[in-house]
Amino acid sequence: MSQHSSNSIQNGWVRTLQLNPPSLDDNTADIDRLIAALKKTLQINHIRVNLALMKDLPGFIRRTDYHLHCVVFKDGPHWQLVNILPGHQPCHATGVAIDLGTSRVALRLVDLLTGTRLGERVFDNPQMSIGSDILTRIHYASNQNDRDYLQQLIIDELNIQIEAMCRRTKRKSTDVYLVTLAGNTTMAHLFLGMDPYFIIREPYIPVTNRPGVQPAVNVGLALHANAQVMVFPNIGSYFGGDLMSGILVSGLNDSFETGILVDVGTNAEVVLGNREWLIACAGAAGPALEGSVSDMGMMAGPGAIDHVHIDHDTGQWHLRTIADQPARGICGSGMIDLAAQLYLAGLLDLRGKFVTKEDPDRFETSEGMNHLIVATAEESATGRPLTISQADIDSLIRSKAAMYTILETITNHVGLGFDDLSIFHVAGTFGAFIDPKAAVTIGMIPDLPLTTYNSLGNSSLEGATRALLSVNAVDTIDRIQQRITYLELNVNQAFMSRFSAAKFIPHTDKTKFPSVSAKNNN
Repeated sequence: MSQHSSNSIQNGWVRTLQLNPPSLDDNTADIDRLIAALKKTLQINHIRVNLALMKDLPGFIRRTDYHLHCVVFKDGPHWQLVNILPGHQPCHATGVAIDLGTSRVALRLVDLLTGTRLGERVFDNPQMSIGSDILTRIHYASNQNDRDYLQQLIIDELNIQIEAMCRRTKRKSTDVYLVTLAGNTTMAHLFLGMDPYFIIREPYIPVTNRPGVQPAVNVGLALHANAQVMVFPNIGSYFGGDLMSGILVSGLNDSFETGILVDVGTNAEVVLGNREWLIACAGAAGPALEGSVSDMGMMAGPGAIDHVHIDHDTGQWHLRTIADQPARGICGSGMIDLAAQLYLAGLLDLRGKFVTKEDPDRFETSEGMNHLIVATAEESATGRPLTISQADIDSLIRSKAAMYTILETITNHVGLGFDDLSIFHVAGTFGAFIDPKAAVTIGMIPDLPLTTYNSLGNSSLEGATRALLSVNAVDTIDRIQQRITYLELNVNQAFMSRFSAAKFIPHTDKTKFPSVSAKNNN
């Protein structure tokens, strides 16, 4: 019994086998023959084969002259044979990687044999029709019927989108054998139809930290009958599988030097460490940084202001929007850019309050509160000025203070300073658009050399993709989950005192931000 690899990726989930046919001298049963070959090629002691495959196997292996593509998968130490395909025909074994975000969902179609990335799609999470935030969805899911409805919303849309992706690549949804999904703890619960009620109630307990591998049919995905879904593990209620995916992509878990990884979404989630140890925490710093607090706030997308520059000599404003479309609003990275530029131009003081006298034409008063005109009616897609209020800036200041305090608390907890970090990874959409220089200016992230900062892009989707392509990646995810120590900030006494000090631009202690102090001394 021998194996040859053809053009398959090394260490992947599709293994090509050429079995020795039975004879009077070798009367091993068909299933036993296949299992023995798989155990040898995978170097394992056990693999499960379901009854449906057993029924079909005798005729199948003889029609294919004992030449097979075997799709396998594992859940911890437990291996299973997902399907067998003719080894002498083109193999269309396909996988789907999913980044299940609260607001946006990203899919990637992958050829399991060759590792080719066949296509991607991004769409709004249909659960937003119930509520844009997680808390609303958790409260809505308090009874079984509503929980089922929330689950059905995302499952139905995934079926539509996967079918459309397959059609574009001349595949069928029944060619999909493996799905890997990374998302925060609540999104994973709602995908699986599990009750998230206790996630937000002290002592903050999820149903499971390791959903593991489940049959796709059990959650309603219309794929191959024996397709399997791996949901990335989480660490408690506020550190989800999307961060597990980010750690995998960053390589933090294999690094000899200490680094940090930050993902800002519904919460700010942080992991610090190296190959010897990993410590994680999460805190509420996300909403304003996602651009979801301001009236003109929006998710990063076409027409969102993502970069602002104010010429200090002329006072001229320059706005950049995603896809160069007329301004429709401002995303989180744009808000950070804007606040930094306002501060450097003297239009914000160190408390984060507007200084209207510096450019009175840029301000208007509504309902007793100052508003700043960010985009004029001519620059706006709506034909009306786009403004942010003092309350919007106050919210941003609280968010940036929370972000910095989370970072300061976790590094101090292990006796490190920011200068001890060799690399600072920033994940997600936030990481893709953020200008580290602007974030340092307002005191949201530490004043490190800009070369320290590394944007990972959509590490949640990338990590889910790697799990589709490599046995090692799946094993690594399990090891990461088992190694992480979680720091609960809700009971951390030092957090609030540090938070108060960080509610200034850039900080009450300007020695922490020497590069900013050199630019602005207001």
